[in-house]
Amino acid sequence: VQLVESGGGLVQAGGSLRLSCATSGRTFSTYAMGWFRQAPGKEREFVAAIRRSGITTYYADSVKDRFTISRDNAKSMVYLQMNSLQPEDTAVYYCAADYPHTLRGRSWVPGYWGQGTQVTVSS
Repeated sequence: VQLVESGGGLVQAGGSLRLSCATSGRTFSTYAMGWFRQAPGKEREFVAAIRRSGITTYYADSVKDRFTISRDNAKSMVYLQMNSLQPEDTAVYYCAADYPHTLRGRSWVPGYWGQGTQVTVSS
């Protein structure tokens, strides 16, 4: 599966952005999908994940209640709505995917990755 992120950019603190991830292939609905991020000088970290049905979701504590992950299986798209952005949310955001049995919570290590999109939040 190929993953292509879009929607990153520069936003002021308190603002919002929506990231999108387009996927290739006809089997999108079989994959668990998610978002990770990597800030300068830090390791890549889990942000959010969503199961095939779109009902079960997982979030990092740092983004819970501010970010919302969703998916549209008909369009083979996954989204990350980010509200109340803070400077510490500045990072490259990566879309990720893998088979559902690999997703067991916030410790997920998916096998498929996009190239990333930069999100910069100014104070």
